[in-house]
Amino acid sequence: MNDTNAMTIDPEMLTRLAKVSTATIAMQLYKRGYRRCYLNGVKPLHPETANFVAPAFTLRNIPMREDVDDIAILGDPEYPQRSAIETTPAGYCLVNDACSNVTAGTIGDILAERLRVRGVTATVTDGAVRDSGDLEAIDFPIYCASRAAPASVSGLYAVEVQVPIGCAGVAIFPGDIMAGDKDGVVVVPNALANEIAEDAPNQERYEQFVRTEITRGRSIVGLYPASDKSLSDYKKWDEGQV
Repeated sequence: MNDTNAMTIDPEMLTRLAKVSTATIAMQLYKRGYRRCYLNGVKPLHPETANFVAPAFTLRNIPMREDVDDIAILGDPEYPQRSAIETTPAGYCLVNDACSNVTAGTIGDILAERLRVRGVTATVTDGAVRDSGDLEAIDFPIYCASRAAPASVSGLYAVEVQVPIGCAGVAIFPGDIMAGDKDGVVVVPNALANEIAEDAPNQERYEQFVRTEITRGRSIVGLYPASDKSLSDYKKWDEGQV
């Protein structure tokens, strides 16, 4: 897969999802029966890490084994880790399944800079990153489980790109929509992305009304969750904001 044959993704859907929080997206998923879409333990690299929304380009690793443990593999352009750096399409998020291994850095400053220059939107891993001080200076969203000095080959062997993976206990398929902010990362199954992008802004709009009412002293009872009365009040409030 390369930049010329990336999946067709509705940019308007991405724009709508980018305007809402991962908490809102998680609630929309919960309402639809999806309970395992939050990547446990994966957080922004540092406080200034930008939010992002982008489709997933996946990389799968397995634990390193002695008979393939050779740093020379990093010079092979077909080695899946190196291939992912060069083929993740612009506008996508590279999702690196590191088997939750936090003893080896899945990406460092050079590879991250290559992704940034190529127009990749973000990278996510349930493992660690290295060169973390330098990574903090790169204007590129990185979400990870930890930081570690050793290189990826000290613990991980990359085997495939663009296959279903498990990352931080969550199933992720190529083209699923990844969303990250200060609360962490959630994945939206591709088939649900458009309807969640439609409903999520409405949820946040109602919650804006709720916060306004609470600030005025109103009880949460009959307000949050919504009741017929609060929805009627919300409709009047919303019309008055236009």
